[in-house]
Amino acid sequence: MTDRHDEAACVACRLADGSVPLPGGTLLRTAHWTVEHCVGPLGVGTLIVKPLRHLTGVHELGGEEAAELGPLLGRVTAAVRTVVGAECEQVYVCLWSHRGRVPGHIHFVVQPARTSDIDRYGNVYGPELQMAMFGQGAEPDAGAVEEFCGRVRRVLGEVSAI
Repeated sequence: MTDRHDEAACVACRLADGSVPLPGGTLLRTAHWTVEHCVGPLGVGTLIVKPLRHLTGVHELGGEEAAELGPLLGRVTAAVRTVVGAECEQVYVCLWSHRGRVPGHIHFVVQPARTSDIDRYGNVYGPELQMAMFGQGAEPDAGAVEEFCGRVRRVLGEVSAI
């Protein structure tokens, strides 16, 4: 179980509550989840789906949180695929929750696997693509993030839960 100190120091919680600037702002908020653009080097269009509560494992989800998760991930991946278009070979969804070998606020990374990114990083994909992107450490252009977020926000409003 987490303690209040962990929650108070949690970057994911601080991004969600607005105490840390969030590029692109909140894209969608449900009763239990929030959708945001990823901060870090995973490229424009990589979104985060995370619980509003500070949880460090999927086993901590309540029934309503768990019931919302599948349809929400379907909705978000459909929106990412729509906005990215033909260059989107796949949409990765993976759970991350470690930093410094300490469990942190769980978050699902929803990342478009673009042909251009796969080619740029030497024909790597999946976890290898993500590791290559982290290795390069290039943060996405803030303007491009804002533009993508505006487009995906509109599409999320049109995509019903799957």
